Amino acid sequence: MDTDLMDLDAVSLVRRTTSGEVTAVELVEASLARIAERDPGLNAFSVVRRDAALAEAAEVDARTERGPLHGLPVAIKEELDVAGCVTTFGGRGNSTPATVDSEIVRRLRAAGAVVVGKTRMPEFGQWPFTESADGGITRNPWDPTRTPGGSSGGTAVAVAAGMVPVGIGGDGGGSIRVPSACCGLFGLKPQRGRATTSPMEHLWWSLGTVGPLTRTVADSALVHDVIDGNLPGDRWTAEPPPTDFATAAASEPGRLRVGVVTRGSSPLVRLDPVQAEVVQEYAALLTELGHEVRELGGRLPDPTVAFLPQFFGGVRAEAEMVEHPERLEPRTREVRRLGGWARRGVVERAIRAGERLGDKVDERWFEGSDAVDVLLMPTLAHRPCEVGAVAGRAVTMMLRSLPVIDFCALWNITGHPAAAVPAGVGGDGLPHSVQLVGRRHDESTLLSLSAQLERARPWSMPVL
Repeated sequence: MDTDLMDLDAVSLVRRTTSGEVTAVELVEASLARIAERDPGLNAFSVVRRDAALAEAAEVDARTERGPLHGLPVAIKEELDVAGCVTTFGGRGNSTPATVDSEIVRRLRAAGAVVVGKTRMPEFGQWPFTESADGGITRNPWDPTRTPGGSSGGTAVAVAAGMVPVGIGGDGGGSIRVPSACCGLFGLKPQRGRATTSPMEHLWWSLGTVGPLTRTVADSALVHDVIDGNLPGDRWTAEPPPTDFATAAASEPGRLRVGVVTRGSSPLVRLDPVQAEVVQEYAALLTELGHEVRELGGRLPDPTVAFLPQFFGGVRAEAEMVEHPERLEPRTREVRRLGGWARRGVVERAIRAGERLGDKVDERWFEGSDAVDVLLMPTLAHRPCEVGAVAGRAVTMMLRSLPVIDFCALWNITGHPAAAVPAGVGGDGLPHSVQLVGRRHDESTLLSLSAQLERARPWSMPVL
């Protein structure tokens, strides 16, 4: 068995399976072997579907038509339904397996992907650290004493450690971008409404989006082209892109106007000088690549008034869905109590406030004669912290989360697409990351610019 196959990117693996050079069963066997070898020390997976995945891979091999993800092993975050698995949301509140796949998972399977397992998250994705009473601590493959971020931390670890080439996460306040930054991955939070959340009505109301965490920009584009799209009844929809995302990722971005922002949303958070240096380094790189780059003054707008009601309302809504609410973590029950005021009317007002904030962001940066095409900023204000971060009361955890989401949460409120882009490795042995934010509905520019950066500064996997 060639477990080194898992070091290849998804595009390369699909090329091999569609040509017949490698079978889906061989890829899934390689993925399962890597999981058995590496996951015990990292704790990325909550469920490994060994027998089911091998059977499904054999069925994929028997197909006469080759889909765009033919034979590709994938991992799915615990908040998405996979038929036959309990949708735990990172806790113990549910006990009955889902009977059907979520729409995103159905699309992956229809394209030829094989679900090898489900990945860990903090309960209901509340914290940007992947730790829970039920699932324990998930560790960063670059340094197991450090957090992989969250809430899609299990997915990030599975991909970064070479257990799967692609994993699916969700982002309600940075939960794709934060773990991508901590683990050296590319993570695009798509435009709000780009992909359906069915059968869930919402993931934290207007905040949550679904998307892949990958090792290359092309892999992200490949998967987005499969999973994106809406269903009748979806509350939010995105404008159709000018081309498919794979084409965008393979295209030159042209000369862009890039605005640099280094002050986050909260006056309580001070940017780590190391993180600031990386942003300036990439501003210089963008200038070398021919883009017009300029510093933008001021602080990011504060999204708290729009974010907190949806955070509390989202946690309450998910907590009310579980079969065994008495099994929820004490901290989750505390959040539920603290958010008793976040009723439907309050949440709806917060959604409208977020839409107005998005309009103000457009007026400030993306419209008029002085407009920019893309914003460049940190993904994280601080370096990834040591594991064991999830301790203390709910309010303590919110304060501890501030430096992690300070540059991320705003874009969930406004709906703008935003991407965490790997930016080398620091002296502490952990990855660096910068964040690119685009105009509303313009993931295409982010993909083409990120791919240009990837070519200029190729990034790598951790050495395990």
